[in-house]
Amino acid sequence: MKLYTFQISPNARPGRLLPLAGRMLPEVPEYLLREAFRKRDVKIDGQRVGMDAEIVPGAQISIYAREAQQKAVDIPVIYEDENVLVVHKPSGVSCEADSKGGKTLTQLLQTPKRGEPLLCHRLDNPTEGLVLLAKTEDVQQLLQDAFRQHQIHKTYTCLVRGIPSPEHAVLRHYLLKDAKKARVRVISHAVPGAKEIVTEYSVIKRGECARLEVKLHTGRTHQIRAHMAFMGHPLLGDDQYGDRDFNKQNKTRKLMLCASELRFELEGQMQYLNKQIFSCKPSF
Repeated sequence: MKLYTFQISPNARPGRLLPLAGRMLPEVPEYLLREAFRKRDVKIDGQRVGMDAEIVPGAQISIYAREAQQKAVDIPVIYEDENVLVVHKPSGVSCEADSKGGKTLTQLLQTPKRGEPLLCHRLDNPTEGLVLLAKTEDVQQLLQDAFRQHQIHKTYTCLVRGIPSPEHAVLRHYLLKDAKKARVRVISHAVPGAKEIVTEYSVIKRGECARLEVKLHTGRTHQIRAHMAFMGHPLLGDDQYGDRDFNKQNKTRKLMLCASELRFELEGQMQYLNKQIFSCKPSF
């Protein structure tokens, strides 16, 4: 048995302890964490708890679990040079520290030689796919500016309920953000506070769950998820904006959304990346 410990953030959101333990201890396989909880080999501030344990903000957690021959979370490196790093972020890994806890993408990528790389953009925790990181602050600033100036282009792949019609379209609507609830709402007309969203999609495989290629002409919070749900074709695995019953019927436990391609139209010292088109294969 091995002892694993961590402290819950004082600002942690309410919820079950088991999922948080998985995020805080990515090196421990899920089946071993579940085993520890079933055997009540988990303590919150010294008190044994079981599977139904809830998160206690600020508490010290101790977990006794069997050791397994398993590497830490694997972050596939797609490309690396002296300036940048392109990786395939798995679903469930956060780009930045949040109330859900767990090691961040940059922490998982840190090595003595590389140091901790710097984010140039972000993907939501449940979204997998390509993330571009910089090795220095100067390069980070250049690439962040390039994203704002639409000189870096992202393509997404997703699965949605049903088949959109037409099978290719450029959608134009408006998005309202509710920061307190951490969600957005799509509407058909402009109102104060709403921002225009433009989403282009193409059906690349028909079926009960169609596979789409999606390009964002604007980059808003949860844009693809909310926009496709507004059109009646929510993403498979999206319990926040989608169809929970449909997700359960399909036994889907994660969001089927992947940032699958990056290409560049850069100027200056980073224009050498224009020769590169980075892509990754979605896990779904």
